[in-house]
Amino acid sequence: MSDDTLDDPRKALANLQRELAARTAERDEALAQQAAVAEVLGVINASPGDLGPVFDAMLEKALNLCGAAFGILLTYDGDHFRHGALHSIPAAYAEFMREHPPIYGPGTAPGRLAFGERLVHVLDMMDTEAYRSGDPNRRAIADLAGARTLVAVPLRKDNALLGAIVVFRREVRPFSDKQIALLQNFAAQAVIAMENARLLTETREALEQQTATAEVLQVINSSPGDLAPVFDAMLEKATRLSEGTFGILWIFEGEFTRAGALHNVPETYAELIRTPFRPSAESGPARLMRGEGTIAIPDLMELPGYSSGDFLVRAIVHLGGARSVIIVPMHKDGGTLGAITTYR
Repeated sequence: MSDDTLDDPRKALANLQRELAARTAERDEALAQQAAVAEVLGVINASPGDLGPVFDAMLEKALNLCGAAFGILLTYDGDHFRHGALHSIPAAYAEFMREHPPIYGPGTAPGRLAFGERLVHVLDMMDTEAYRSGDPNRRAIADLAGARTLVAVPLRKDNALLGAIVVFRREVRPFSDKQIALLQNFAAQAVIAMENARLLTETREALEQQTATAEVLQVINSSPGDLAPVFDAMLEKATRLSEGTFGILWIFEGEFTRAGALHNVPETYAELIRTPFRPSAESGPARLMRGEGTIAIPDLMELPGYSSGDFLVRAIVHLGGARSVIIVPMHKDGGTLGAITTYR
C-alpha cells in the first residue's frame, strides 16, 4: 500500500479530530456560560433586595468567561455614575479612584453610553481622542491600570440608562461577538435584579408606613385627650421611616413655638427649645408661620440665616449637629398648627 493511499484516511481522521475538539470546546463554553448564568440567578434569589452580592458575582463571572483582566459595574442615577462593583482592579488605579473619584466625560465609555450609544468597544484605549486630549479617567485607567481594550454594555430599562458593565484587557485584543452577547445577557440580569430590589424596597416601605400609621391610630384610640403619647409615637415613626437622626414636633401658638415632642434630640439643643420662644425670621417654624409649605433643606450651613448668624439656625447646627432637614406643616382650616421636623 502506497503512502498516498494512507495519507487520505490520516487527513480525514485529523480533520475529524479537529472538528470534534472545536465542538467540544464550544459545548464546554456553552455549559460554562449556562452554569455562570444559573449561579448569578441563584445569588439574585438568595439576596432579594441586596444588590451588592449580585453585582459582585455577576462581574466575576463576566470577567472569567470573557477573558478580561478586570472590570467595573456602574450604576447611573441620571446625573452621576457610581461604582456598584469592582473586580481585580489594579492597586495603582484603585488608589487613584480613592483620591480622585472618576468623572466620566463625554469621550469615555460610560459617557458615551449616557449619550445613547448601545455598545462601546474600544480596541486600543491609547489610540482614542479621550486619551490624546488628556481625559483624566481615560489616562489613569490606561496608564495606571494598563487597560488597552475595553467593551462596555449598558444596563437599560425602557431606554433609560441604569448603569453599565465595563470590562478591560491589558493587551490589544478585541472581544468576540459571543463574549459581547454574554455581557449583554449579564446586563439584562442586572436590570432584573435592580428592578426586583426596587419593587421589594417599595413594598417594604409601604408596609412599614401602613404599620406605623396603624400603630399611631392605636395610640390615639388608647389615649383619648392625651396628646403626649400620640405625639411621641408619631414623631418616633416619622423620624425612623424618613431615616432621620432626630426629630421635633413643633406646636405653634400665636407668634411663639414650642416643642410638643422630641425624639433623640441632643440634650444641648433640647435644653434650648423646651420653653416657648419666638422663632427667628430665617428659621423653619417662622417660614411655615408665614404660609410656606413643606421645606426641604439639603445643607443648613448654606442657608443665608446661617451665614448671617441667625441664632436658631446656628443653634440647630452647632448644638444639635444637624445638617439636613425636612419640615412638614400640620394644617387645619387654612391655618398652620405646627410641624413635624426630622434632621440628619
